Amino acid sequence: MKIIKVKSSQGCLGKNIGCEKAPDEIINALNKIYCSEEKTNAYFETDEAEVIKYNIEETNEKIEAKEGDIFIGGDHSITYGCFKGFAKKFKNPGLIVFDAHPDCVNNFKPPSHEDYLRVLIEEGVLNKENAVLIGLRNWHKNEIEFLEKNKIKIFPMKNLFNNSEDVCDTIMEIARSFDGLYISIDIDAVDPAFAPGTGYAEPGGMSSRELVYFIQRLKKLNNLRRADLVEINPDKDVNGMTVKLGAKIIKELI
Repeated sequence: MKIIKVKSSQGCLGKNIGCEKAPDEIINALNKIYCSEEKTNAYFETDEAEVIKYNIEETNEKIEAKEGDIFIGGDHSITYGCFKGFAKKFKNPGLIVFDAHPDCVNNFKPPSHEDYLRVLIEEGVLNKENAVLIGLRNWHKNEIEFLEKNKIKIFPMKNLFNNSEDVCDTIMEIARSFDGLYISIDIDAVDPAFAPGTGYAEPGGMSSRELVYFIQRLKKLNNLRRADLVEINPDKDVNGMTVKLGAKIIKELI
């Protein structure tokens, strides 16, 4: 298992400066977890994607070319390069995203953390039918229009409440149709009571237990080939809660 650190906040629009510190902090915390909840302690190695200072386009190219199983950011714009590289290997790749926001406000190029999903779809890198968004609870009017126009599969937070098992069953069925599955986890999918260390603290989110449950279920799929974890900001954390949750998420994935 190869974990790639992406120490970049270039796509955060100045709203989550500090998230570039997360990869090192998360790996440090990961090394202190003895085993997963399945009582396993899988071997992993780490590497870094090169970040080109003041040049997000070149950084995206470096990320796209990097080989790895789990990418730790950094802001959510890193998923643009990560998924582009991933999509070249499969005929029918799919993307499942845990996020409080749809991240499809505009078609900015290079995309920011608010736009990467829209750009992936409009560039034809990701089939709109193969995008699944989980945990949404705050969206811009542009995003509502885009999601409705393109009939993107969404599972808003209000539909997850007391219904996580049924929703997860549905998502598992959708995911099985992809020949390559990519999971992207924005930590703000989790309620800030459990994960305060992020740039967008959106109330009413998933509990840490709910997210871990989804991850453990999805991990069982044979077509899961890559994942990323983004938007954790150690500078905004409280008692290391968010970093430790990030490490636990990674532990359950490897």
